Amino acid sequence: MVDGAVGTNTNGEPESSDSLRTFGAVVQGLREHAGLSREEFGELVRFSKHTVASVELGRRMPDAEFVQRAEEVFGRTGALQRAAGCLERQPGLAAWFRRWARLEQVAITLYTYECRMVPGLLQTEAYARALFTNQLPPLDDAQIDQRWAARAERQRLLRERPNTAFNFILEEHAFLRRTGGVEVTRELIDHVLEVAGLRNVEIQIMPLTQGAHAGLAGPMQLLETPENRWFAYNEGQRGGQFVSDPKEISVLQRRYASMRSQALTLEDSVSLLKRMRGHL
Repeated sequence: MVDGAVGTNTNGEPESSDSLRTFGAVVQGLREHAGLSREEFGELVRFSKHTVASVELGRRMPDAEFVQRAEEVFGRTGALQRAAGCLERQPGLAAWFRRWARLEQVAITLYTYECRMVPGLLQTEAYARALFTNQLPPLDDAQIDQRWAARAERQRLLRERPNTAFNFILEEHAFLRRTGGVEVTRELIDHVLEVAGLRNVEIQIMPLTQGAHAGLAGPMQLLETPENRWFAYNEGQRGGQFVSDPKEISVLQRRYASMRSQALTLEDSVSLLKRMRGHL
């Protein structure tokens, strides 16, 4: 599920907080020994100071590019490369989603079309927990807490990467379903409207009155890396498809571009959300 791709992670991986924090502390120690601020180090490894902070604090798995560039900055000792190989994976994210999640952390453009539910990057805790509670096979309380923690961490992207352009196209019926009840839906719409006010976020609603559009084949995500490479991600019931073939990505890009013209404008989308909020 693109709402966070955390619902099917049943591989029982151990918690990764200790190993991630240890790795981060090593990076921070080496950076400070080199006399570099987070911003200066970030410029050298071509990641934002926010990403550097997240790695140093053990909040995120370092990308392979981060490790490689950090090695170059610190003299190519190989220590970070070896340490990265011992890192345990982030709990709460399905194995088949992690490659995409790592790219999300560095993307300069991220497009999301969702037709089933409000996507994970825009969910409230109450809405997410309503989804988790109805999942099959059932989850216990600890698993639900873990999945929400992973989702909340991903949502930091919206504010910690102000230079990343986020565009969301959401089906109107995702809100009309009232997942979790009226109060949960009110809170959800309020949250989505708040996020829509960020300068780097665009939210468009595909109205019910749009009888057909270019995205009827299902949800999709597209992203652009700092190297201007494009990747796509399509998801099904129990797995996801990571797409790197330029020809396939071109098809998805054309579909997404068409949907942006078929959906409501940014202003009309906000107006529709406000009307739906008022009717609750």
